[in-house]
Amino acid sequence: MHNQAHAVPRWLIASLALLFFLSMAPPPVMASALKVKATAPVRHVFVIMLENQPFQASFGKHSAAPYLARVLPAKGALLTQYYAIGHYSLDNYIALISGQAPNADTQGDCHIYSNFKLRSDQPGAYGQALGKGCIYPPWVQTLAGQLQAKGYTWKGYFEDMGRDLKRESASCAHVPIGAKDWTEYATAKDQYAAKHNPFVYFHSIIDDQANCNAHVVNLNQLQADLRSTQTTPNYSFIVPDLCHDGHDAPCANGQPGGLVSVNQFLKIWVPKILAAPAFRKNGLLLITFDEGSASDGRACCHEMRLPGGPKPGRIGPGGGRIGAVALSPFIRPGTVSEVPYNHYSFLRTVEDFFGLAHLGYAATPGLRTLGRDVFTGEHSKKP
Repeated sequence: MHNQAHAVPRWLIASLALLFFLSMAPPPVMASALKVKATAPVRHVFVIMLENQPFQASFGKHSAAPYLARVLPAKGALLTQYYAIGHYSLDNYIALISGQAPNADTQGDCHIYSNFKLRSDQPGAYGQALGKGCIYPPWVQTLAGQLQAKGYTWKGYFEDMGRDLKRESASCAHVPIGAKDWTEYATAKDQYAAKHNPFVYFHSIIDDQANCNAHVVNLNQLQADLRSTQTTPNYSFIVPDLCHDGHDAPCANGQPGGLVSVNQFLKIWVPKILAAPAFRKNGLLLITFDEGSASDGRACCHEMRLPGGPKPGRIGPGGGRIGAVALSPFIRPGTVSEVPYNHYSFLRTVEDFFGLAHLGYAATPGLRTLGRDVFTGEHSKKP
């Protein structure tokens, strides 16, 4: 006969077991809490985003952009195995600042500027918004919000934004919600495209109009901001217009476009960035493309698709091999890295620079960040 006075009720045992299981299982979160020490003490990040070129066209022997293909790699590091995460444009831009994977609408560049339609009130693994649409709900975080919350500064600089004020505003520019995106195609007077501006696809940014206006601005403001370390944002996201980013060829204003116009843009702006006090002190400039050839659906880095979503590369798991150039006081000129990276890798790298949690698929276990293969300069090796 059992001693009933000392028996533990079965319901209590079951409850304790359930609590133990829940404590051990990781809950779905919007950002990884993992924080690691960055490889280099970078405090000012500059990103220049270009359009639609595979590695061989951009960096190959016969590149139509010799300043990009030969001059800049000689000053920094050529990342030969850098990959896009999808096709076409917008999904790559969104991945770079949020870690959100392509959905059917962002993959198609959001011809209609519509709100995201969730199929679940709860985020999926790695904080993925489940469903499809263009403007992410307020709970979806961005690198911009992360930086601002920690007291760091950021700006997006967009060439031609607001040049034709009848077409779009001079800051935080996008069409009304629910409207067809008429900025998708250039005019001879204005070649800004909202689909190359990821910040306006997050309610966490556009719902605060004053804050968005202060941070999402025309490229013309960059030169003044570069004059001192104090006025240079910790994170600068720089996007040429539809001509100078290589998207159009020929351009609506009669310029050649393609890599020829890319070369012209870089020869003007890169020296200004490299001469800036903030860059010379502790800066990093990454120049890369949104996607490669439409026929290249390759991926790297164990890239995952959105649960229930399309293949990110349409014909494959990724956006193809695009390559990148990185320049920094912490990089020895002429460095070449063959380590695989993608846009999620770079987001995670930036988050590590500033001690931020990893958003979306930037939190994927084992995802590499730019390491000693890139930061080869002596300054990066100091504790």
